[in-house]
Amino acid sequence: MKFVLVFGPQAVGKMTVGQELEKITDLKLFHNHMTIELVSPFFDYGTKEGKRLVNLFRQEIFEEVSKSDLNGLIFTYVWAFDYQADWDYINNVCNLFESKGGTVYFVELEADLEERLDRNKSPHRLEHKPTKRNVEWSEQNLLKTMEEFRLNSIEGEITRDNYIRINNTNLSAIEVATIIKEKFNL
Repeated sequence: MKFVLVFGPQAVGKMTVGQELEKITDLKLFHNHMTIELVSPFFDYGTKEGKRLVNLFRQEIFEEVSKSDLNGLIFTYVWAFDYQADWDYINNVCNLFESKGGTVYFVELEADLEERLDRNKSPHRLEHKPTKRNVEWSEQNLLKTMEEFRLNSIEGEITRDNYIRINNTNLSAIEVATIIKEKFNL
């Protein structure tokens, strides 16, 4: 079992890279908005109920996948590096897969702010993430989150062997997916 964690700030391209990686490997994509969009017709993700349900669905999917005969899972996540609860969450998810004999791969994406603001409005993103269709709100949320949290790691902060950091400002999603596949022999 392979667990590929693709993380980085909003609109960096996690889902799109994950979609391309899914196409060229035998891994399944579980992008973070799949659960957010499922819950959002009932509860906003920012509410206590919304967060509880999103986390519950994710945990149940992780549990089932970790003990399945699937070859692996790609999961996308916005990781606040200065927020201990996010470190704890990532450690718990990784421990779940590793406890079942799985291998975890960390893929960190970064891109220039202007590129992320452009990607935030892309038709592909808006098609797959209805909660981002209020582009004005989404852009403000992207900027506010950037001010509140550190969304990329500091050099040397991630000490895992299976780790790669990619600046994908000027790379296509298929180029990034190919780099990931080749780096980790997926």
